[in-house]
Amino acid sequence: MGRDQKTTPSLQHILQQFDQCADLSRRNFPEIRVDIVYFPHLVSSKLLTDEILEPFARPQGDKIEQLLEQSQFVFQADVKKVVVGILGGSVAIFHMDQVYMLDAYGPETRSLVQSETETIITGPHDSFVESASTNLSLIRRRIKSSHLKVIRCSVGEISKTDVYILYIKGIANLEYVEELQKRIQRIEIDAINEGAMLSQFIEDNPNSVFPQFLTTERPDAAESKLEGGKIITIIDNSPTAISAPASFFEFFSSPDDYYQRWALGTALRLLRYSALLITIIFTAMYVSITTYHYEMIPEALLRTLAESRTRVPFPPVYEALLMETMIELLREAGARLPTKIGQTIGIVGGIVIGQAAVQAGLTSNILIIAVASSAIASFVIPSYMMSASIRLVRFGLIILAGIWGNMGLSMGVALLIIHLSSLTSLGSSYLSPVAPMKGTDWKDVFIRAPFALLKTRPSQTRTPNTIRQKMRK
Repeated sequence: MGRDQKTTPSLQHILQQFDQCADLSRRNFPEIRVDIVYFPHLVSSKLLTDEILEPFARPQGDKIEQLLEQSQFVFQADVKKVVVGILGGSVAIFHMDQVYMLDAYGPETRSLVQSETETIITGPHDSFVESASTNLSLIRRRIKSSHLKVIRCSVGEISKTDVYILYIKGIANLEYVEELQKRIQRIEIDAINEGAMLSQFIEDNPNSVFPQFLTTERPDAAESKLEGGKIITIIDNSPTAISAPASFFEFFSSPDDYYQRWALGTALRLLRYSALLITIIFTAMYVSITTYHYEMIPEALLRTLAESRTRVPFPPVYEALLMETMIELLREAGARLPTKIGQTIGIVGGIVIGQAAVQAGLTSNILIIAVASSAIASFVIPSYMMSASIRLVRFGLIILAGIWGNMGLSMGVALLIIHLSSLTSLGSSYLSPVAPMKGTDWKDVFIRAPFALLKTRPSQTRTPNTIRQKMRK
């Protein structure tokens, strides 16, 4: 047939290309000397059974060549095309030093359902599901490279939950990969049910209120982290993927920042950092000023504030803690109730309770504004886990402000910064690239610079390949 057998890829060569890819399947039919290689989560199980497994299960060595001559089986002699075909959902069939490809693409899919915890305006609207194979397919469909490696581990003495560690060879730092794998293998527990649960077992400082690993339900976000040199961990039966190592500033970034114009993305990111300051110190500042520092209030506002507090029998710190607790109760009630009822409880409850509290003299109008502003600002933070941590920190700052005023508030903020500076994620600084200082990374931390300037990967990943892109002129 004129085929050059020297250029035909061998089975061992292809398997070497997919070394450390635990999600790759190889089936052997020794009677007819056939091996098939494919990714189960990228191919249609029905097509695989009808076209390959059932016909090849009956040993017919003298007819196998005739079977492979059918039109659906395409002879392939190019190694790169075989690799790309397997990554694209084809099945590679090895027989007598020859390779045939069958297009069997048909991964498990579901209707397009947007992640409820990570909503965006533009960009893809698919999200991870509870099936690890489906989640792997969502990433494989985006990163069609044999350099994407997958390591499989098992966690849970009873559940035997599959955990997959994903990284891009040549971009990710293998020291981080080995360290993460060791931490996962050291876990001894009956069962792991969720990705966020796993992250608490492998964090550097599990007693900290702040999450040290970024969790996401978005495949595009996971793809971006992998291409940036980070490691993604997928847990079976969990729709949450874990990204490591993580930085404090990553929790204030959203995929929307990259899907919109850079100026708008920068403005939104600066707005989130402003929301961080508001939600942390706004209510505490009210307590501090109304308790100890009336001289800081403008004269025009002082009379209004004094009038609003004339009927309030509590000190400002008790007043603030009461209203913050009510806000958290409304938030939790809205989250646990059905969607339509939860929205009604949040809106009506907030208005009714706030208005009734002011009329009853339990709180002042200005505190309602401060508490509401802090609550709204906390919703701006894209990560729910980080938002919850900051809300908890806010209670501590309110208490310190009520005891020592501005000095207590300053002490609280200083202790918060010291604590964040002491945290690490897989041994890397949690405040990277601010501490240690890496000015070149600031282009994608506090602002979102144009793509032409985002040429390097984050220094926190310690990647061996720092160049992300080369813009051609």
